Amino acid sequence: MLNIAIVNGPNLNLVGTRETDIYGGQSLDEYFKTLQQEFKAVKFDFFQSNVEGEIINYLHSCRGKIDGIVFNGGAYTHTSLAIPDAIAAINIPTVEVHISNIYAREEYRKNSFTAAKCVGCITGLGLNGYKLATQYLVDNLGTKTS
Repeated sequence: MLNIAIVNGPNLNLVGTRETDIYGGQSLDEYFKTLQQEFKAVKFDFFQSNVEGEIINYLHSCRGKIDGIVFNGGAYTHTSLAIPDAIAAINIPTVEVHISNIYAREEYRKNSFTAAKCVGCITGLGLNGYKLATQYLVDNLGTKTS
């Protein structure tokens, strides 16, 4: 069984109620239930924090336990230098996801510090980006028997 962590940064705990014109009306908790149903051969670990240091500590804790990471850093994508350093340090395949199309938004959102440390980036496909990132990891990490 593959172990995949879904890691979300600041304000993503409010998806479903905040700026629904951008992020939609479904909460991440609701969406992740359907994700678990679709990927029964994956053990998911869901983590969200509004605190940069907690995200870094969580990423460090994934070493030796997690096979792949789906990462939505929220605003930290555009501001943090420490989070991409953490992604590089743990050496776990990580796919960056953004619910909105960061390239169609404010100028400052068009730069991602974390993308260069990830194997790929999915942006603007709504919550479906988490599914696509998970499918990529499943397809490219193979299956585990543990």
